[in-house]
Amino acid sequence: MGSASVVTGGEIGTLWVKHDATCSHYWNQHNRTKDTIQGHWLSTGDKYRQDAEGYFWYAGRSDDMLKASGVWVSPIEVEAVLTKHDLVAEAAVVGRKDKDSVVKPVAWVVLRDNLTGTPELARALQEFVVSRLPIYKRPRWIEFTPSLPKTATGKIQRFRLREKFLAARTQARIDSVDALAADSVPGDHRQSLHQFAENSSLPEDQSKTKSN
Repeated sequence: MGSASVVTGGEIGTLWVKHDATCSHYWNQHNRTKDTIQGHWLSTGDKYRQDAEGYFWYAGRSDDMLKASGVWVSPIEVEAVLTKHDLVAEAAVVGRKDKDSVVKPVAWVVLRDNLTGTPELARALQEFVVSRLPIYKRPRWIEFTPSLPKTATGKIQRFRLREKFLAARTQARIDSVDALAADSVPGDHRQSLHQFAENSSLPEDQSKTKSN
């Protein structure tokens, strides 16, 4: 498998397979072939860990995994804990950069019975996770949402959640520009300020979040 190495027991790593039934290449996708196939081995793109008894446990897709405090974090593992809470119907965990550009977990939570999320409940959910998982797996933010974006087959579209946050952050920047420019900038000049706000860089946790 080239430069790949075998992880120790309990650590999360990428599952590679070797079998006569695997494909030899991707049609007209040379770079993808090089990234996926090395000799007789094929990278599945799935993350697994092996327990002490030799069983393999699915941790998620490689592009969904988060690295917090230098350790891989499985969104599925955090989601499984959150959904054990009596008030949580569904949860999805993705990565978000903090003010230091360090990726931290953020949980999007759908509550049962159309309940309304509060900062107190957000903190309670964070504590609920910490009581069951290492603290570095604790969601840095809790965002309450009425539903989660899904495919036709019911798979959570995590990229939609990341896009939703970026769109909300951009709108918050535009609103801030409008508030500051209300009395001093002519309306026909604000479009340029809006474009600047959309393209500017702002520390992630200056945006509005439910809990810190």
